[in-house]
Amino acid sequence: MRAIPLLSLLLSGWFIVPAHADEAQDWLTRLGQAEQQQSFHGTFVYERNGSFSTHNIWHRVQNGQVRERLLQLDGSAQEVVRIDGHTQCVSGTLIAGLGDSPNSAARALDPQKLKNWYDLAVIGKSRVAGRDAVIVALTPRDQHRYGFELHLDKKTGLPLKSLLLNDKGQLLERFQFTSLNTDDVPSDKDLQADADCKAIALDSDKASAVKTAQVWHSEWLPPGFELTSSNSHKDPQTKTQVNSLLYDDGLARFSVFLEPLNGATVTDTRTQLGPTVAVSRRLTTPEGEMMVTVVGEIPIGTAERIALSMRNTDGAATSKQ
Repeated sequence: MRAIPLLSLLLSGWFIVPAHADEAQDWLTRLGQAEQQQSFHGTFVYERNGSFSTHNIWHRVQNGQVRERLLQLDGSAQEVVRIDGHTQCVSGTLIAGLGDSPNSAARALDPQKLKNWYDLAVIGKSRVAGRDAVIVALTPRDQHRYGFELHLDKKTGLPLKSLLLNDKGQLLERFQFTSLNTDDVPSDKDLQADADCKAIALDSDKASAVKTAQVWHSEWLPPGFELTSSNSHKDPQTKTQVNSLLYDDGLARFSVFLEPLNGATVTDTRTQLGPTVAVSRRLTTPEGEMMVTVVGEIPIGTAERIALSMRNTDGAATSKQ
């Protein structure tokens, strides 16, 4: 399914883009504030790679804490509970396919930073889930990130619909509310996880995580992407220490996972499901062969370049072709 390309809409307002850019920044500021201040509950649909799913969401802001519960309504039971962006428990296939890192905190949008890497513009109005919305477009300034079309609730600033678009205007991912209630605050019962929701145990090695950030770096990163956190934990299956680095540009994110092969035979891979890519490359280091895997919602060519650019400052690291 294709989304309407943004180019013609942006060109039609060419001579008034500066004013619309300022207005877009104001709306993005409202969005960032709304998600940290506004309680709500509702139902939304999620589309990726031609596959649809329906979810309930309860989001409560209370005493400076943001607590959120998502429950998939079709197919097998899938659930996730987060507090301040940190995943507390998951159930169903979300255990293996959870989109965000369990220890990644929620971020505040910074429109001043985003405008360096995206063209921001208000491009129209819409109506979603029975609510009036303003459409804000974030068009990337380079080929290393995707574009967004956000339909923001006029009353609260919450995102009623979000489209993730590639450079051809094709739809990669859709999030869209079908109903939204911002008047009633979710109760403790609403936010209580089911018994099948399994707690996330983060066996994090902080010392190793700090060392990873000091020892590993990329010789090339897309403009605007910065290292925001590092983590180290033991893989429960392979029993090896897996280190990870998280980068973002204020909106888009990707992670780099570093795992020693310990003599294992593996092949380089590159896969994509909707907007999410995973690229793995073997690197030879003084400590032995490592597998470097880049995962995130960035173009696959960008992910490959990042994987090939990872270096170990303790010594040379070369890619195995």
